[in-house]
Amino acid sequence: MKTETDLTVHCPISFRRGRAGRGKLDPSPQPPPSEPGNVPRVTRLMALAIKLADDIDAGRVKDLADIARLGNITRPRATQIMNLLCLAPDIQEAIIFLPRTTEGRAPVTERTLRDVAAQPDWNEQRRSWKSLF
Repeated sequence: MKTETDLTVHCPISFRRGRAGRGKLDPSPQPPPSEPGNVPRVTRLMALAIKLADDIDAGRVKDLADIARLGNITRPRATQIMNLLCLAPDIQEAIIFLPRTTEGRAPVTERTLRDVAAQPDWNEQRRSWKSLF
């Protein structure tokens, strides 16, 4: 007859090195600190004009009246924004990469660029652009 001391229990047990228990999720990575200052308004308007031109080309927006209605702005204001696309490509690029404004107002505004964009000759535009600085 077997007694309690004669019974053997087999149970698989796994041993792991390291931390036991439930692991914690890594905290979400923090976004890099933003640069000081503000992106100039004319830079944002230039990017908007490029985006809206793509939307018109792709058929997502029908025309300037549609843009004005969707953006809750007047048609003349929509035209002013879209006229930034009349600037020479190198001027458009310079506007997109304008430095952030840390003090005071931005050196270039959409209003100052209206006369530049109204000139049909890109060389004249470049001369006017250089005279702004």
